Amino acid sequence: MKRTASLALLLASIVGVLLFVWPFVGGNLPGASSTTAIGLGTAAGLVAVEVAARHLDARHLALLAALAAIDAAARAVVVTGIGGFSPIFLLILCGGYIFGARFGFILGATSLLVSALVTGGIGPWLPYQLVAVGWVGALSGLVGRRCRGRPTLKDAMVLAVTGVVAGYGYGAAMDVWNWTFYQSSPSLGFHAGMALSTALDHFGRYYLATSLVYDSFRAVGNVILVIAVGLPVLVALGRLRGRLHTEIEPSTKLGEPAPLGRSATLT
Repeated sequence: MKRTASLALLLASIVGVLLFVWPFVGGNLPGASSTTAIGLGTAAGLVAVEVAARHLDARHLALLAALAAIDAAARAVVVTGIGGFSPIFLLILCGGYIFGARFGFILGATSLLVSALVTGGIGPWLPYQLVAVGWVGALSGLVGRRCRGRPTLKDAMVLAVTGVVAGYGYGAAMDVWNWTFYQSSPSLGFHAGMALSTALDHFGRYYLATSLVYDSFRAVGNVILVIAVGLPVLVALGRLRGRLHTEIEPSTKLGEPAPLGRSATLT
């Protein structure tokens, strides 16, 4: 089931990549209703697989809901932030780092969806945001795969670097959607039927001209948040992970009690 769940995340990411690369293959943009159905359906499908695989039980779902609610509340207070900075990325980065790539993807998508419902930020950009923020959590989960014990300052530093990559990566991904509506400059904007090389050239210059500085605020903001409060959040989530994941350690003799310090209950 773990392999199936990992495959589901891979398929969800492939669907997301197709959404973002569509403008570069010369076609018109898919309709808003189609992309919304694809984005929501992809996230819902991944959740269903995780629940079926028992990776998301009632306790993990409760934690997911709590983290998403906190993120939505933080974004409701600071909707636009300073430049591209938003506090929503902190818990997504920390949650993915501790609980893994699949949980991180779902946490990112869920947090953004709840935030959009709270702030009224529902529009044709939403499915792209769901995927892009989901990738932030998944990236953090992949980076944090070896974090099994108590998080240390080294983990916080690694997460800070991840925050920089995620900040620019999220901005560049979302700029693909923004770019498709940019018509102010024919030498930078998108139009259907563009050759791949032309599209890449236009988008690259569009990003440098309109978004690089904006995304730098997001990347630096992520670093500041992670350095300031990342380690305590990682430690707290690490403790929760220890409580949510218990193992059965078989006895060496029939009827012998489990050794002290180990749980004898099944997750």
